[in-house]
Parts: sequence; C-alpha cells; structure tokens
Amino acid sequence: MANDMLFPSAPSPLSRAAALRAEICSPGLSFLMEAHNGLSARIVEEAGFRGIWASGLTISASLGLRDSNEASWTQVLDVLEYMADAAAIPILVDGDTGYGNFNNVRRLVRKLCARRIGGVCIEDKLFPKTNSFIGERQPLADIDEFCGRIKAGKDSQTDDAFVLVARVEALISGHSMEEALQRAEAYHAAGADAILIHSKKNTADEILAFTERWGRRAPLVIVPTMYHTTPTETFRRAGISAIIWANHNLRAAITAMRETSQRIFERESLEGTEGAVATVKDIFRLAGNEELADAERRYLPRRATARAVVLAAAPGALGPLTAERPKCMVEIRGRSLLARLVDTLAGGGVREVTVVRGYRKEAVVLPGVRVLDNDHYAETGEAFSLSCARTAISGETLVVYGDVLFREEILHGVMAARGDVVLAVDAVAAELRAPGRQRDLVRASRRYSGDYLDDAPVRLEEMAANLPAEQVAGEWIGLARFSARGATWLGEELDALAAEGLLEKADLPLVLTRLAVHHPVHIVYILGRWLDVDTLADVGDALNFT
Repeated sequence: MANDMLFPSAPSPLSRAAALRAEICSPGLSFLMEAHNGLSARIVEEAGFRGIWASGLTISASLGLRDSNEASWTQVLDVLEYMADAAAIPILVDGDTGYGNFNNVRRLVRKLCARRIGGVCIEDKLFPKTNSFIGERQPLADIDEFCGRIKAGKDSQTDDAFVLVARVEALISGHSMEEALQRAEAYHAAGADAILIHSKKNTADEILAFTERWGRRAPLVIVPTMYHTTPTETFRRAGISAIIWANHNLRAAITAMRETSQRIFERESLEGTEGAVATVKDIFRLAGNEELADAERRYLPRRATARAVVLAAAPGALGPLTAERPKCMVEIRGRSLLARLVDTLAGGGVREVTVVRGYRKEAVVLPGVRVLDNDHYAETGEAFSLSCARTAISGETLVVYGDVLFREEILHGVMAARGDVVLAVDAVAAELRAPGRQRDLVRASRRYSGDYLDDAPVRLEEMAANLPAEQVAGEWIGLARFSARGATWLGEELDALAAEGLLEKADLPLVLTRLAVHHPVHIVYILGRWLDVDTLADVGDALNFT
C-alpha cells in the first residue's frame, strides 16, 4: 500500500490518530504488528494489519544500540518519520518512559502529532529505562509523578484523537496485583486512553486475572511475547482490546540475515541463496520505484529516450573463461560483464539495449535485452557487427564495446555533452598501456589541459592503433553517443563502407575517423575510472572495479 504523501493512496476519512483510536476502542480484538523502519512498516501494511507497533527495542537494535535509551528520542523520531512516510496505517510508538519528566513528554507528543503518528505508549519506570525482560524488580515511577507525565502528554496533543497508552509495569517488576490495579486506575483517571498491562510469565494467568478485575473500565492492551502459547481466542473472550506482536519482524530478519551471511561465507558463492531470498525487483517495488517512474513522466521535461547498441560478437582470448562463452558473459563477482554494463546504462536512463552476438551466441542471454546476430563474426570486424544492428540505430543511440566497464558518471558526462557525435576519451590511459595493447588511440584538435575552466570544444582528427606518440591525445574507451542526426550520419558511413567493399573488415576507429572528415566528432576527456577487459589480469582488476 502507498503512503498518503510520497506515494498517494485513497484518502482516509479519519486521521491516523483517529484510525488508531478506532482500532483500540473497537468492541472486537485488534492487532498491532511490530516494525522498526520504513521498509518493515510497508511490509506490515501489505500483510493486512491495520496498525503498527513502533517498538523501542527493535528500533534501538536496528541502530545497533541497546534498549536503554541509548537512541535519543530525536533519533527515534527520525525513524518514525520514515515509517509514517512509508505506510498509511496508524503507528503506536513505544515511547519508553517518555524520555524524561513531564516536559520531555509534552515535547515528544507535539513532535509525534506533527509527524502524523497515531499515538504513544509510555511506561511507569525511571529514565533511562532498561528493557523489562532484563533483571528483576526494576524500580517504578512514583504514581503521582507518572500521572503528571500523562496529563502533560494529553494537554500537548494537537490532534484530539491522539492516543496515549499508559503501560503498567507492576506485575513484570514483581509487585502485587493490587499495586497493578491501583496504578492502572490512577493512570486512567489522569487521562490515559488505554492501559497496557505487561507480564513476563510464560502463562497468561496473571494477565487474565488482571483483566477480570479491571472490568473493561478502559481499553486494555497486552503483549503476549512470553505467554505466546495462549490461544488468541482466550484473549478475545476476556475482552482484551488490542494485542501487540512486539518484536517478531526484527527477530525474523536477524535469523534470515544470519543464515544467509553464514551460507555465503562458507560457500564463497551465491549458490543456494539466489532464489531463496526476496528479489531485487521486490525491493524496488517496496521502495516505490514505480511511483517515481510515474512522477518522472509527470514532472520531468520530455526528451527522446536513448538506446544502446552493444558490440559483443568477438570471442575474446581469456583461456578457459571463454571456452564456452564469449568475453561479455565472463562473470565478475557473480555478474557478467554484459550485465554490469547494462546496469550502468540503465543508471544513465538507457533502457533499450540491443546486443550483437556472434561467438557462442546461445550463451548471451540477459533479461530485457534485445539480441541480434553476426553469424560471420569470425571473418568480419566491428563495423559489420554494427551494421547488423542498423534497425536499432535510430534516434539518440549509444554504441558501446561489450567488454568495457566504466563509472556511471562517465556515461552521464557523455550524455550531457553537446554534439551530434560524442566520444569518451581517456587522456591518460594510452600512456599507461603496455605496448601492443594500444589500438583506439586518438589524435584530437587539442590535448587535455587540466584546467577546469577550459570547456572549449575538442574534435576528433584521427583514431588508429599506430599513431606517433607525440600525436596521441588519449585512448577512446569504447563509448560513443550519436544524436538522431549523428545516427543518420553513422548509417550513411556504414552504407559508404559497404559500397566500397570495406565494411566486412572495417573497425570502429576507421568508421569514426571517416565520420570526422565530414562531420564534427566531439571528444569528452576523462581521467581513468574505466576498464577494458582484454586479459586474465584485467579480469583480476575487474574484481576490484566498483
């Protein structure tokens, strides 16, 4: 379900506080499920619960802190704001002791109301608190002093429906039933909207005894973590108003994360893990990516959607790694070079990707990617492979080698640069390359200056493997962008090469050099942050390329 601000949903006739009050004061039994951050709040809402328990224990633990007021109330407030944004159902906050005296409570309540939180539960212990399940006979607050906290909270609420629940710790601290009843009655008289009676016994006997003597004078809330074997129907018959499932989402997450981490550590692989955990798409869905896409269509300026052609027909020469698959499908930390490249393109807004396959083409499979084949890959070069994708070269188009990795900011720079044909050229890579590995060397209208104010256009003059060292301005990384007009120029150049009988053997440096004779081919200089995977040593380097 979507929240009512960032991800609009159907409007509710009630405020969140009113919705929480309706749940707790209803004649039937209601249930609140624990959540500790925005994601878990949305999961609770999707499960069908009509209210959330924002547990102090689990929020603290999720921050790596003890449940002893180590997380400040403002830190908890930040978490609650994310939870309220993520889910539209009301939240009852575990407010511990109120984080101090009456003054702290009234500030807390005002801030909670401002963040659309439905209610708060405060307990009659001393600040800083200790979790109720730790130790014995924890000291309790003076009754009159705690009643002052309750009155201060009720006087400070800015939503008349805001719910304040008073949590009685007498039974869990080893005091008598009479003490628990006396405290509950005093808190109710001070203005508490409901009473939470707590116990750490493994049966519900004292809870049921308290309930019978309480006689429904105000809604009664329980937390049956310790006496969980008691049938829920028993509580319904006893007249309990609400049950809090207090910490089970975090506990379930800890179990799952521990098992997954241990499995991956022991196997040094994702075998047995992928397919057994939530998908990345599920994360995107829960995070509201679809709503963002709708908002982008509504608010961002409309622009043509760029597409990409990835040239991946060559086999590569990586020994056993390319015996049964082309180089583009070699895996780096569990993901192929091609998958990583497609992810980078997607990060730059490029959604439509066409891959030209050749060697071991059946191994080139990637969801959402269109494939075309160069069945003559053994006798032809890059220009012929590119011509196999002529139908995909339309409108703004990127042409990319299938064996390169580069940072997303490089893609953004190329996409934002002016010009109908734009190349990404590394100004330093050519100097660092071993002899014999230099191919796409660039001679340009001027070299990289290093002056960040220097934004004068740079144009390609020639690209080849054998340029004199004194003429080399850098190395093309295998990434080019063509505007709609530039794509037309590219198509015309491919046609010209075919007419001259040169298409089958031509490489992209020749194509780009010929283009530069007739049209401006612009250069964007970069300084590293990319990797051309040509050797086994490069595969090793790719493991550390993030």
